[in-house]
Order: sequence, then structure tokens, then C-alpha cells
Amino acid sequence: MGEREFNHTGFQAFLDEGQLMGVRCQSCGALYLPPRPLCTNCYSQDLAWEALSGEGELRAFTTIHIAPTAMLAAGYGRDNPYCSGVVQLREGPSISAQILDVDVAHPENIAIGAPLKVDFAARGEGENRHATLAFRA
Repeated sequence: MGEREFNHTGFQAFLDEGQLMGVRCQSCGALYLPPRPLCTNCYSQDLAWEALSGEGELRAFTTIHIAPTAMLAAGYGRDNPYCSGVVQLREGPSISAQILDVDVAHPENIAIGAPLKVDFAARGEGENRHATLAFRA
């Protein structure tokens, strides 16, 4: 695990393997998600990958009807909106991700504080097929 760089490429490789990984500073204990190559708390570069539970709670969300290119390619848009939210993991860090299995047509029924579990939504074809971080209600 330590051979992967503490950046998006290393993070994406773990997602493609179905693993949610954060980076822990070995000097002060700060935990980061997504990963970063430098601890912003103590400025140490002594970091290590750490497996995360993938369990958390919904802290904020929005439904998106005007989708960016990648989400358009996945079939989302005006007629098929999706939910994006901020998830606070059990271990502490928060991350933005797509929220699955919620009623985007009735966002008033989406509950802040709802328990969520990580999901690795596969997108793309062939060599361009990669996992996208998502959470299920």
C-alpha cells in the first residue's frame, strides 16, 4: 500500500479495487480524505495509507439537474437528476460524493444525518472504466 503516491492517482487505484483509503499523518495523527502529499496540520510528509470503514452520515446535499460532462455520459441530466452530498465518515473526515438510492424527485424526503455506506459505481468502457466514489442510503 505504501508504494502508491498520496494523490488522486493512488486514491483512484484503490477505488478501482473497491477500497476506500485515506491518508494518516504519522507525526500528528491527522487523517485526510481525499489524500494529500503533505499534512496541513504539522507539515509532515511522513504519511501512510489507511483503510476506512466506508460508513458515514449525510451532512449536506443537493440535487443536480444540469450535469457536468462525466455525469451526462453516465446518463444523468435534466430528465434524470442525481444527488450529490457531503458525507462525514465514522473516522472523522468528510468527502463529497454521489448519493445513491435517494428520491431525487422529492428531495424533501432526503434526511440530513441519514446513515450511508460506500459504493463504488463503475463508469466508462474498456480501459476507461473506473470506479467512482458514491454512497448508498
